[in-house]
Amino acid sequence: MSAACYKFRLYVAGVTPNSTQARVNLGALCRRHLAGRYKIEIIDIQRDPSRALLEGIYMTPALVKLSPSPVRMIVGTLSDSEAVLNALGLVPPAVATSG
Repeated sequence: MSAACYKFRLYVAGVTPNSTQARVNLGALCRRHLAGRYKIEIIDIQRDPSRALLEGIYMTPALVKLSPSPVRMIVGTLSDSEAVLNALGLVPPAVATSG
């Protein structure tokens, strides 16, 4: 991985269990894989519902990787770290093996 700063925006709905779990999982993932190279903005759609609609967010929790390009989004509690890393393009895809 490069030394780029990763910028994330996490959309949550208050302190629901899924939103809380997504916050915890994202924090742990960033500390483990992007130490010192990430920024997280948390948007609570209960406090600012119009922003979520304007930005096309219809489900929470939703994580958007803003930079580096390309922009990517994943919905859910982010509990499967490997799947989250792959979905956000943070690790190279596994090389297929025959056998």
